[in-house]
Amino acid sequence: MWAYNGVLYHVLGLVTCVALIYFSFGDVEFHFKDKKASFVGRNGTRFYVEGRAFYVNGWNSYWLMDQAVEEVTRPRVGAIFGAGAKMGLTVCRTWAFNDGYYNALQVSPGHFDENVFKALDRVIVEAQKHGIRLLLSLANNLDAYGGKTQYVKWAWEEGIGTSASNDSFFFDPSIRGYFKTYLRTLLTRKNHLNGIEYKDDPAIFAWELMNEPRCMSDASGDTLQGWVEEMAAYVKSIDKNHLLTIGLEGFYGPSSPSEKQSVNPGKWFGTLGSDFIRNSKVPDIDFASVHVYPDSWLVNADLNEKINYISKWVISHIEDGDKELKKPVLFTEFGLSNKNKDFDHSHRDVLYKSIYDIIYDSAKKNGAGAGALAWQFMAEDMEEYNDEFGIVPHARPSMYVLIKEQSCRLAALRYGPDSMKSKPGNICE
Repeated sequence: MWAYNGVLYHVLGLVTCVALIYFSFGDVEFHFKDKKASFVGRNGTRFYVEGRAFYVNGWNSYWLMDQAVEEVTRPRVGAIFGAGAKMGLTVCRTWAFNDGYYNALQVSPGHFDENVFKALDRVIVEAQKHGIRLLLSLANNLDAYGGKTQYVKWAWEEGIGTSASNDSFFFDPSIRGYFKTYLRTLLTRKNHLNGIEYKDDPAIFAWELMNEPRCMSDASGDTLQGWVEEMAAYVKSIDKNHLLTIGLEGFYGPSSPSEKQSVNPGKWFGTLGSDFIRNSKVPDIDFASVHVYPDSWLVNADLNEKINYISKWVISHIEDGDKELKKPVLFTEFGLSNKNKDFDHSHRDVLYKSIYDIIYDSAKKNGAGAGALAWQFMAEDMEEYNDEFGIVPHARPSMYVLIKEQSCRLAALRYGPDSMKSKPGNICE
């Protein structure tokens, strides 16, 4: 969704608050940190680690690399991973890009800020320390943190851009070259803290090509399809260890059957140049990604209408994974806006539970519902990074319990309820 563009730091009392949060977190025994980690793989519609099904219950904190740059804000990274571990969460999605923006990783095409790269190194190591795996997103369709607009601007400034349209990111050969240089540099980066190249680090769950890609200048979907095929193959030519997804919102395009297109929130959503089933069928794409934002899609609907709609939306995409794609489906963003009329925090509990229940029912049947990542979690004193979806997990006890319960019942599916009870320090006791 829309990453808030704040860059000011409110640091008064930060260190004390974060320290209190950080040291209150216990270990989670069913995570991977206490043994030699293995990569997450997939077999058909399910993720696997060491022969056991792997279920995703997690969250988004897009700001991790940015906050890891400065020493004064760095404790927020450990704090949010500690919070995730306390709730039994398994995956965090975050940005591994920042193009020409404040604290830019890529300051110009092919030129990188080593200090910011070291910050990303820290994020990866900190995640592993807390038993969390990372879904790292590699670009943004939106302007926040540079996005595809910055790539187009670079090419235009150098006099080699073929079009000033933002969508030239997907078809301009020079810009495709820029992006491949970035991909190669990132995937082969050697972490200065542990000496492991990113492509060889099992703390990384998967790569995501782009956050919410759209190519509205080509509603047929052909342009975006070609870009996905090319970039997915390029990533896999360098990194054969990690899973790969696209970063789609899940809208059904013109190649989808009419009954599927009718699931879209409206006809306009089928003209954005993305095409969920067609895009997700690309052989080098290991799992499908979907977003869930009823507030943005159904502006005038009440809460019950939104809940009924998203249930249909989530079930439809899991069915696609089971029957059409034969791949896992991960709901990589979902949330409910606090700007809704008559908003109450309990409304979020209802939304979260409706999604969690559908995923759990699919998991029980060995189906394609692989998990979900809430948008977004923050540490204390991060209001400048908040949007209308932000949550400090422990600040909402009912939400905290709900998330933890989802983690526990998915872990019980993975290990068996008796095995979970026998684990020392188990948070699900």
